[in-house]
Amino acid sequence: MRELQFYRQAFNDHLADLHLDQEPSNLYQPIKYILELGGKRLRPVLTLMSSELFGGNHKQALNAALAIEVFHNFTLLHDDIMDDAPLRRGHQTVHEKWDLNTGILSGDAMLIMAYQFLQGYPSELLIKLLVAFNKTALEICEGQQYDVDFETRNDVVIEEYLKMIEYKTAVLVGTALKFGAIIAGASDSDQDLIEQFGINLGIAFQLQDDYLDAFGNPESFGKQVGGDILENKKTILYIKAVELGSTDQVSALLTSFKDIPEDPKEKVEQVKIIYKESGAADASRDAIENFTSKAFDFLDSLSVSDTGKSYFKAFGKQLMNRTY
Repeated sequence: MRELQFYRQAFNDHLADLHLDQEPSNLYQPIKYILELGGKRLRPVLTLMSSELFGGNHKQALNAALAIEVFHNFTLLHDDIMDDAPLRRGHQTVHEKWDLNTGILSGDAMLIMAYQFLQGYPSELLIKLLVAFNKTALEICEGQQYDVDFETRNDVVIEEYLKMIEYKTAVLVGTALKFGAIIAGASDSDQDLIEQFGINLGIAFQLQDDYLDAFGNPESFGKQVGGDILENKKTILYIKAVELGSTDQVSALLTSFKDIPEDPKEKVEQVKIIYKESGAADASRDAIENFTSKAFDFLDSLSVSDTGKSYFKAFGKQLMNRTY
């Protein structure tokens, strides 16, 4: 195994070789634009890392990593349309910079391109890759629909929320790792174990994101603290507060999420007090720790060297080491 930056650079070099300066430009330029907005490239890097964990060569996994990253950005492009979001990574979203129809069509093309990047693999690998990819792609659509449905519901329970974030966010992390294992020729058991490591780590990461949105250090978190509260998002903190809070606390929370606040900062502080005093904050942190621990249990069960396991465990701890 090598330094994380090695895999990121290898992927970025491969991505740079993708030729998108073709006609019609109004189809391909938006694709080039969103792919060049950057990001951590977490998912494709995991594909390359996983391939070498199981004794493969990361170069053989580059096209699979590209399929993962293009598909991921396709979901972001369409999410931005559904949310009518003006910005992505500090820049105009595709549908704002061009128009709605361009955003839809360029996104559709990205989905097709993701499949094209897989078609060069030998048939025995291709079948396994497609089975994993198709399952995940459909689950992500299901997760997005759950997320949309939850916006108009006040009775969402924690099991439903966990399923939503698993499908919408975590399964693609698991598939990225499984792709590397498939290409390296890992056993079916190890393919499933590394996938479950990724899914559970992905859930933990999203739950931590929910928590830090309310209680994180704005300088280290990199986002506006309280953004979810101001957008009335029903994260794990909200759900746990409704579940654990007193009648008065739940009533105050529901009222706060219904009314337009005169003072947004005051709303954030009032809701945070409810999250703390109801026990929702502690329950959320417990859930983060439980899913992180579960991810490491799957990792420990892999039939790879202790050195390889230690590398991925260190990666997982680094990923989850964000300031509370």
